[in-house]
Amino acid sequence: MTTLTINGAERTLDVDPDTPLLWVLRDELRLTGTKFGCGVAQCGACTVMLNGMPRRACVTPIRTLAGADVTTIEGMSGREYDAVQAAWRALDVPQCGWCQSGQVMSATMLLQQLPAPNDQQNALFLHHRFFPWLCWRMRGDLEDRGPRGKEGRPSRTITGAFRQAPCASS
Repeated sequence: MTTLTINGAERTLDVDPDTPLLWVLRDELRLTGTKFGCGVAQCGACTVMLNGMPRRACVTPIRTLAGADVTTIEGMSGREYDAVQAAWRALDVPQCGWCQSGQVMSATMLLQQLPAPNDQQNALFLHHRFFPWLCWRMRGDLEDRGPRGKEGRPSRTITGAFRQAPCASS
């Protein structure tokens, strides 16, 4: 038995200790916003917040989570999350949507850690935390439709839109 907090509620789970958190969330708790993508922690579709930091649920055995605080996309809220959602809509980001819950989780974490990221921080975020998940079509769309930098060229920052979102600057 493993006891942990999921989306603010304490849960005691009687599952095989080697079961990945992803399958506990989806199959046992019916929290299906966290998606299966690759199963090897590369695509990010299964990203959740574990004690306030992003974690790939597909490779996180439940036995390692006693006493942990897990937040899934269903449990997200707050100013930063609202800003991410507003930016997603403003930039018309959605494509197929499969991996977006993981992207939203990581983008929210960025704003929680850096409330007003500069262009360099935006670029690092995109290339190290965000771009590895994106299909080629979505990468091109973000670069083409994102906020414009100097000389009208795409600044290649989705987080630049967060500064324009209603909740980001308050």
